[in-house]
Amino acid sequence: MNSKPIKTESDYRALQRFDKIFDAIIGTPESDEADILGLMIDEYEKKHSPIEAPDPIEAIKIRMEEMQLKQIDLVEAIGGKSRVSEILNRKRKLTVDMIRKLTQRLSLSPEISISDYKLVK
Repeated sequence: MNSKPIKTESDYRALQRFDKIFDAIIGTPESDEADILGLMIDEYEKKHSPIEAPDPIEAIKIRMEEMQLKQIDLVEAIGGKSRVSEILNRKRKLTVDMIRKLTQRLSLSPEISISDYKLVK
């Protein structure tokens, strides 16, 4: 094993070795090397290509798609078809009560649900 820290884009691109040893048998030197390379790749990606959490409205839309829900399915949690539309179209902010109900109904993280977002004018 001859690994070095990933510091540049060219170091990152040069990690074709990881693809070759990804499925190595556990307990072999190649498996250990894959574990180390995986950690280094993860650290590099966190630093250089962070993925931001979606805002509450985007999180709701993503979860609706995953659960194959329609706007009508959120009426009980939000309070009326027009209110659901206003929320999902960013015309109105979520209330604390809506956040509580949506967090439970959609199994959303409360942390994501309470984060701020901009309304469309």
